[in-house]
Amino acid sequence: MTTTLFEQIDKDYVMAYKARESIRVSVLRLLKTAIKNRLVALKRPGGILSDEEIFDLILKECKQRQESIEQYTAAGRSDLADKERSELNIIKEYMPNLLTSEEFDVIIDETLAEVKATTRGDMGRVMSTIMTRYKGRVDGKLLSSKVKQRLL
Repeated sequence: MTTTLFEQIDKDYVMAYKARESIRVSVLRLLKTAIKNRLVALKRPGGILSDEEIFDLILKECKQRQESIEQYTAAGRSDLADKERSELNIIKEYMPNLLTSEEFDVIIDETLAEVKATTRGDMGRVMSTIMTRYKGRVDGKLLSSKVKQRLL
């Protein structure tokens, strides 16, 4: 029997709570709350979100942490940036594994052939196709640079 992502977060939350890991408890409580808020927004209170929907929420939380880290670092607040980094590391534990370089190259080649991309004008279609299919497993900046190289 496989465990859903929500069940895993909930189980880890209980373990962290019992172990008195305050930062982990705080981050996991935030994720659980975000999931429940999303259920209410989708008018599914008491229902469940798919792992894909939860990955979307986790991605959003990661992006928020990364932006905060940049802002705190620019403002010279390394203490707050460090706190955000530790939260980000906990959140990233629930992200899917990033694609390897080899997988990345194969996916780009397949997508270029699939959408019949030949010029830089086709870059948007290629990017959106890959980002949709492999959400959370692809670094957008790296993808952009590799697709540009292939569409010269």
